[in-house]
Amino acid sequence: MEPRQIGTIAAKEFWDRIRNRWVLAVALVFTAFALVIAYFGAAQQGTIGFRSIEVTIASLVSLVIYLIPLIALVLGFDAIVGERERGSLDLLLSMPITRLELLLGKYFGLAGALAFSTVAGFGLVAVVLSAQLDLTALFHFFGFVASSVLLGMAFLSIAVMLSVFAADRTRASGLAIATWFFFVLVFDLLLLGVLVVTGGSYGGESLPYLLLLNPADVFRILNIFTLDEVRTLYGLATVFPRALAEPWLLTLVMLAWIVAPLGVASWRFGK
Repeated sequence: MEPRQIGTIAAKEFWDRIRNRWVLAVALVFTAFALVIAYFGAAQQGTIGFRSIEVTIASLVSLVIYLIPLIALVLGFDAIVGERERGSLDLLLSMPITRLELLLGKYFGLAGALAFSTVAGFGLVAVVLSAQLDLTALFHFFGFVASSVLLGMAFLSIAVMLSVFAADRTRASGLAIATWFFFVLVFDLLLLGVLVVTGGSYGGESLPYLLLLNPADVFRILNIFTLDEVRTLYGLATVFPRALAEPWLLTLVMLAWIVAPLGVASWRFGK
């Protein structure tokens, strides 16, 4: 495996997204939503304006869980199957490059574009709010941004895996949307349904570990448990043990969500 080959493909994928204004569009979306939430998130309580970084991050967590997984899945679902349908995959593989190098190059290029747009979008918010934030608040905010990048990379890894397994772009796009619905909307409802139906007698003790099977929940827990002001406002805080809520442990779980699907994709694509 040649890192230079991977870097060449990654650079092409990254600059393709820069040239078609994709990165700029996503960054502006993040900036606009984050500023609206920061200043108008408490309007329903009768107050307008920036309250605190913890309340802002708690509101942004909900936005990110819906938005970033969807963007990542849409970005990566045709990474491989799209090349196959266009007939360019065989041309690429006829060059002195291995399948693994091609796959990793595409992933790192797309991940770089997604990470850049995320950091740029939320970074602009940090600049706007910098006069109202102390060093501790900035630390929390940039920790939130870093975890948002990891969430995007996890779902992008899933998208690339789906792209390898899908027979065509139509099926790949369907699988991507179904994946978004499952992890963002359905997964927690299933767990809650089991607890309600069984009266909490089944699944209660294993619930914290089951939540780790969803990268969106890992992201939520990672951010909520670091915020003293909002920790008690979330139901997860009452059922998730502190021993599992260590930031380093949850970060490792998120990294596993990045590596595992990409490993499966590499195995399948290399066959």
